[in-house]
Amino acid sequence: MSFTLHGIPVSRGIAIGRAYLIAPAALDVDHYLIEPSQIEGEVERFRTAQGTVHEELEALRADLAADAPSEMGAFLNVHTMILNDAMLVQETIDLIRTRRYNVEWALTEQLERLSRHFDDIEDEYLRERKADIEQVVERVLKALAGGSQSALDGVHGSCDEMIVVAHDIAPADMLQFKTQTFQGFVTDLGGRTSHTAIVARSLGIPAAVGVQQASTLIRQDDLIIVDGDHGIVIVDPAPIVLEEYTYRQSEKALERKKLQRLKFSPTQTLCGTKIELCANIELPEDARAALEAGATGVGLFRTEFLFMNHKEQLPEEEEQFAAYRHAVELMNGLPVTIRTIDVGADKPLDAAAESYETAPNPALGLRAIRWSLSEPQMFLTQLRAILRASAFGSVKILIPMLAHAQEIDQTLDLIREAKRQLDDAGLAYDPNVRVGAMIEIPAAAIALPLFLKRLDFLSIGTNDLIQYTLAIDRADNSVAHLYDPLHPAVLHLIAFTLREAKRAGVPVSVCGEMAGDPALTRLLLGMGLTEFSMHPSQLLVVKQEILRSHLKTLEKPVADVLAAFEPEEVQAALKRVAQA
Repeated sequence: MSFTLHGIPVSRGIAIGRAYLIAPAALDVDHYLIEPSQIEGEVERFRTAQGTVHEELEALRADLAADAPSEMGAFLNVHTMILNDAMLVQETIDLIRTRRYNVEWALTEQLERLSRHFDDIEDEYLRERKADIEQVVERVLKALAGGSQSALDGVHGSCDEMIVVAHDIAPADMLQFKTQTFQGFVTDLGGRTSHTAIVARSLGIPAAVGVQQASTLIRQDDLIIVDGDHGIVIVDPAPIVLEEYTYRQSEKALERKKLQRLKFSPTQTLCGTKIELCANIELPEDARAALEAGATGVGLFRTEFLFMNHKEQLPEEEEQFAAYRHAVELMNGLPVTIRTIDVGADKPLDAAAESYETAPNPALGLRAIRWSLSEPQMFLTQLRAILRASAFGSVKILIPMLAHAQEIDQTLDLIREAKRQLDDAGLAYDPNVRVGAMIEIPAAAIALPLFLKRLDFLSIGTNDLIQYTLAIDRADNSVAHLYDPLHPAVLHLIAFTLREAKRAGVPVSVCGEMAGDPALTRLLLGMGLTEFSMHPSQLLVVKQEILRSHLKTLEKPVADVLAAFEPEEVQAALKRVAQA
């Protein structure tokens, strides 16, 4: 019987094949109290399992192919750090020793504690990193049970026509999918920034995540179609549907080949306006993918990843400096915009987080620059590390979630203090490093003169701007359908920011999801945007839209979009933009 499931589209393309189901690792373990005389033996059993998993991760790293996406090695590093993290290891051992839990009970109890902290995180990317901890714990539990670690055990022969269907997928298993050349991925869990989504995009493999109950409703060897453009999964398609998608699949393969020809051509509109296409990265190694995709720089380096696995103390200056320098050097002189940490007191960065009373509304609480200003020594450490990296290439500093003049002034004062400290220490940096602000709060867009007067550049973070403008948490399934980048209020804030920044001669970019959506490229061009920053995988498809656009012909239809408020009027005007 044919039926259709809907999820989140995270990696474009069409995949057609047979379902290969991965059963989720069971975390339902035995719970029993051990005798005092058994405590150290239980601790040793945990240590042995930890060592086994460490060896497995090292073996996977050693077998990593030279052409494997940089994300894969980075995710293995993250799992290794989690495996050795005191918040997992020492706390588990303490539960064994103080409560006399058996090791499986202690390990899953600590997992539950950590999971609660991650559930409270506002930032979507960091919230989804909870899956890393779950996957590491699953591997340790399998080692304790003497079980196999591979999600692909039992897979033999060619996987060319197989599509992975799972509750969730661990990054280590993604490595094996790389060698087995699966056609697509479908998971019950995940979002746009889950590991499955990130790696699927880097591999160019169609994927749909957040397809609830997919692993339950789809049976082994079912013929399925994954529409990565729309997040649709069709099970047991009718012959006419299969024929249509087979045709679309061949068309897309041809389009991808044609897109590669655009990689090294100048990015400019039909009327000759030069457009900058930059990449968003989360890890230093991501810079390689940015260069390979033809990016002219890094428009957003999210530094949260460097902080998220440090529970007892935050990363030292030298560790941060090495990471920033590595990304800068990989870009070979192209600009790298490094955003200061965008987490807050609701993020699991503090060893005492277990006793922390969660803020009533973390989204409106002590996060991003507010948290950084409340921890000036931490902030100075990061600023010094970023400034030192500027001695090795072109670096810009981007500050998140600014809203008040006082916040801007305090931030600039701390940057000056960081420079003074580096001068006193005799450490090199670029004294002319430019400093910019994220425009992601409606108040920032409305009070733009405060920013234009004090800062060197702006970057519009559309994800948060939409969320705060519409009072919608897109991670909340009950209201996610109301998250609308084309809401008139959102479009007016973006257009106003672009117009006023241009008038003041201040460079402005867009670095949110909207920048990487080719359906919105012409709209943003017509609003005056000349610098886009997006996931590297989206660069060429956006570039193609730019090469086909003429700014003069976009003026009237884009003005019509901004003049419209009724949904039907907006959609009609958007069609005229697409045809211009």
